Amino acid sequence: MSITPIVECVPNFSEGRHPEIIEKITSTMAAVEGVSLLDVDPGEATNRTVVTLVGEPQAVVEAAFRGIQQASELIDMSTHSGAHPRMGATDVCPFVPVRGLTMEDCADLARQLGERVGNELGIPVYLYESAASRPERQNLAEVRAGEYEALPSKLNDPEWVPDFGPSGMTDQARRSGATVIGARPFLIAYNVNLNTKNTKRAMKIAALVREKGILRRDENFEIVRDADGNGVRDPGRFKCVKGIGWYIEEYGCCQVSLNLTDYRVSAVHEVLEGVREVAHNEGVVVTGSELVGLIPLEAMLDAGRFYLNRQGLNPGASEQELIETAIRSLGLRDLGEFDPDQRIIERCIASDGPLIQQTVRTFVDTLASDAPAPGGGSVASLCGAMAAGLAAMVGQLTTGKRGLESQFEAMNTMAIEAQALKEGFLHDVDADTAAFDQWMAARGMPKKTPEEKKVRAQAIRAARREAIDVPLRVLERTNATLKMVEIALNGNPNCLSDAGVGALTAAACAEGAWYNVYINLDGFRDVDAAAEYRRRADQALENALQHARQIGERVRKSLREAAS
Repeated sequence: MSITPIVECVPNFSEGRHPEIIEKITSTMAAVEGVSLLDVDPGEATNRTVVTLVGEPQAVVEAAFRGIQQASELIDMSTHSGAHPRMGATDVCPFVPVRGLTMEDCADLARQLGERVGNELGIPVYLYESAASRPERQNLAEVRAGEYEALPSKLNDPEWVPDFGPSGMTDQARRSGATVIGARPFLIAYNVNLNTKNTKRAMKIAALVREKGILRRDENFEIVRDADGNGVRDPGRFKCVKGIGWYIEEYGCCQVSLNLTDYRVSAVHEVLEGVREVAHNEGVVVTGSELVGLIPLEAMLDAGRFYLNRQGLNPGASEQELIETAIRSLGLRDLGEFDPDQRIIERCIASDGPLIQQTVRTFVDTLASDAPAPGGGSVASLCGAMAAGLAAMVGQLTTGKRGLESQFEAMNTMAIEAQALKEGFLHDVDADTAAFDQWMAARGMPKKTPEEKKVRAQAIRAARREAIDVPLRVLERTNATLKMVEIALNGNPNCLSDAGVGALTAAACAEGAWYNVYINLDGFRDVDAAAEYRRRADQALENALQHARQIGERVRKSLREAAS
């Protein structure tokens, strides 16, 4: 089954004090079919609202256009003030690839939107980051330099002619300002809270951690300059980090406001620990932090593992435990509630499927009913999840146990991988049933006309292929799981039987998945594809059963020796 491309768009509107205006803008965007409005985060002091929406590319472009149009009618930049730098009613509007899209695809979307905004709304548009029309326009801070107040002179500067829209300060531009549209990696807007009201201290801390750094000063505290008279800067601690310090009256404290433009280069937890160290040197205490908008799941899981590692605990914990550890360690509840289902982008887009959300009793009762699904395929995948879970458990119960120090590193690595395998199996518990439902729906399609028959036949073929692909990937994943179970045999000896049961459930998963591959090959008309499916399934089953048998023999031998 083809993957539907998903793009994220994060328009920032220069309005954070009038809920009725924010509601009109966001409701206009949310009304576009194919778009999900994930987050609306207004700030009174900054007088700015960060909106996060996701969906299919063209639907998101349409929603963004409507939001920009509405903002241009409701926000008058000639009277605007706020703590955050800004240049327009819709100040910045980036596209971010989420699934099935490249950065260049997002740059194309930015250009499409920019052209519409410039031509249809008469708003000056600058393209930035991966969509930039020239190198000097890649950096948002450079494009926005001087903010709205400098726009009249900028629009008349030949070097700063907008990419789209009017090149002079028209009546429309005077009201709406200019909009910066682009494509970029996922940006984490992250504020660190300080126990001080001293803005200069906050600004210094921000300067010491951001990539741009801080101006160098001599013994007389004069700025050191180069041969051209420009101030010399000492670079800050972290790459891909932008930051400023400010005082937020509604919180009664200062913040270091940071943009992490690539969290894989500078992770959230690394930056927070850097701020803590720099703040300590300045006599300031970090009390917690605040996320503006959403954060990728990966960033939270990395933070959770970091803090568990720091405690000497196994970082191969469940996804939920890692998230909770990250929330507490980062202090994300310092200023209010933090709901991971509303703040982590993957949790917003998709949650656990209906089967996985059930209690064990409800699942088994449904299984034992006359309902055709869930069936053997879902149960096979559930067996795989339990096998991986048992391996992760052994890792958890080994790390930190005296006398097993030589195994800690291997157990930590194994448990992390086992948790990832477990999540894949859990997803496929529902995916297997969904594939069956898709096949049943295809068979029920109308077939009165030649066109209807053609469409129905195509849908049946696609559904049958999905019904094969799901159990095949479950089967092939079982071999990686058995490797984790084998590593677990070297862990806590009190958990040897648990590792053995892991091998048994992995074998059941493999054979059950093989059954489901083969039963769905019956009537599959693509001869070459069917042969390849059989080859892969047979090889994966042979490897899995052989591996499980070897593990079982080893477990039985060890248990007999221990009991004699």
